Amino acid sequence: MQFESPIVRRVSRQIMVGNVPVGGGAPISVQSMTNTETCDVAATVEQIQRLEKAGADIVRVSVPSMEAAEAFGEIKKQVNVPLVADIHFDYRIALRVADLGVDCLRINPGNIGREHRIRAVVDKARDLNIPIRIGVNAGSLEKDLQKKYGEPTPDALVESALRHVDILDSLDFQNFKVSVKASDIFMATAAYRKLAAQIDQPLHLGITEAGGLRAGTVKSAIGLGALLLDGIGDTLRVSLAADPVEEVKVGWDLLKSLRLRTKGINFIACPSCSRQNFDVVKTMNELETRLEDITTPLDVAVIGCIVNGPGEAKEADIGLAGGTPSHAIYVDGQPDRKFKNDNLVDDLEKLIREKAAAKAAQEASIIARETTE
Repeated sequence: MQFESPIVRRVSRQIMVGNVPVGGGAPISVQSMTNTETCDVAATVEQIQRLEKAGADIVRVSVPSMEAAEAFGEIKKQVNVPLVADIHFDYRIALRVADLGVDCLRINPGNIGREHRIRAVVDKARDLNIPIRIGVNAGSLEKDLQKKYGEPTPDALVESALRHVDILDSLDFQNFKVSVKASDIFMATAAYRKLAAQIDQPLHLGITEAGGLRAGTVKSAIGLGALLLDGIGDTLRVSLAADPVEEVKVGWDLLKSLRLRTKGINFIACPSCSRQNFDVVKTMNELETRLEDITTPLDVAVIGCIVNGPGEAKEADIGLAGGTPSHAIYVDGQPDRKFKNDNLVDDLEKLIREKAAAKAAQEASIIARETTE
């Protein structure tokens, strides 16, 4: 059963990254970043399409040179998801990708160079209605802030961010979002909380350089989860040394766990023990792999025995409670049928797909009816 999230979100301005609203109460968007060579257009397009299929709302692409900028233009023509260009130092690259249709510029105004260069980028962004993301990172703080604080600290991250905010304010440009990332959970969460109280622009969340798939997922879940529980965050990226598709999956799992967004199947599954009446781990692994394409929100409980099985099954759209000689299947909280072990995964997959299709058709009918009224 889907319930409303009790989280009260921070009030922020809204900007548009392509066709994706960010802030202002819009759904928290999930972002990832390509790790292909940008000049390899075919490989980058293929990866972006995989990210979009996994559920990425926004994709960031590094553009370190003018050659990469031209490749970015070709990439942009071949994908649908909004693209953010990650640019440092050379303001001409920002101007070029703006002309080539970029949906957002990730820059730090302070490292673009002299005032006329910053003004040129901001004027171009204003003319084309392109938002900017100020991206502060603990690993690349300004030298004077490193000297002032001795080491990266939450206050140093916030001071750096506010410097860049002041530059945009002085140019009367408010179409931006901000991130203050660190690999240390305590530093990052403290910086975001401090910054959230001082500006009203959308905040892009991230625990940067979080690590590999397992450790990075844990670290991101703790840091991003803490901020999201506080109502802080308008878009997020899970940074993993892994296939970026995994970043998108973890981001969605975070939002689903906090009831901030719904997409696909929310599995409730026991860790299994000697009471299990079927192989819970194997069943879950197969179901997750087979059902990745389903986007309709469903709660599916897979419980190996009758201790907690019936209770969890009654709260789900579809529930499986392991039993002997057959397993009880619940639909919409009510006992519906029995399944045996022989074709358990096949039978479950078929039932879940039928339920997802019926729910999608029902939702489409409601929307159609509301549109015509």
